[in-house]
Amino acid sequence: MAILLFFGLHWYLSLFVQTFYLHRYAAHRMFTMSPFWERAFHLFTWLAQGSSYLNPAVYGMMHRAHHAYADTEQDPHSPKFDENPFKMMWKTAGHYNGLLYGKLAAEERFTRDLPRWKLMEVVGESWVSRIAWGLLYTAFYAAFATAWWQWLLLPLQFVMGPLHGMIINWYAHTYGYVNYPTDNTSKNLMPMDVIMLGEGLHNNHHTHAARANFGTKWWEFDPTWPVIKVLDLAGIIRLRKTA
Repeated sequence: MAILLFFGLHWYLSLFVQTFYLHRYAAHRMFTMSPFWERAFHLFTWLAQGSSYLNPAVYGMMHRAHHAYADTEQDPHSPKFDENPFKMMWKTAGHYNGLLYGKLAAEERFTRDLPRWKLMEVVGESWVSRIAWGLLYTAFYAAFATAWWQWLLLPLQFVMGPLHGMIINWYAHTYGYVNYPTDNTSKNLMPMDVIMLGEGLHNNHHTHAARANFGTKWWEFDPTWPVIKVLDLAGIIRLRKTA
């Protein structure tokens, strides 16, 4: 039971920082926040993603390119150009590292107004950090695992951040339903998206890219949206007005 609880906590904390901070804030700037809160959520991203920490600025560049070039050869990740989700995941990692280490140049329009914190980026991307988090996960399993099959979850925790990206960028461009016709293959995986905290409402998001609530129909639920509303009411963030 302890392992399942640990895995579930890691799943949702990692997923929350990806959808709230990396996606809706860093890439799309659906809301604003003070420099203090920007760094606080950046630190929280490292704590939540751990060994699979994703640089917010690089994530923002990649996701902006995904929207601009969805399902074309310039898309950093599209099922149209890869035979399986693991090959797409590997190609995405190569693109990410290319931007991170300066081997690939992002278009200037994709690099504006991104959250930067050099110290946290260096720490989060370091192999010391990644290995240390991995050892902590492994130690927890060694202490609390009660069955052999529980160890099968451990490798998923090592790559939790990219795993979430792969699920959306492959399956939400392959399976599901469509509310809005688009020039890409984006689909909504499920109307009540409690598994992916709203990220599965992908067709809605591609249609209304500036909208902080990914649910657009009355019967669709984006679990991250109520959290955003509470943070807005508390003054921690400020939602931008959209048409």
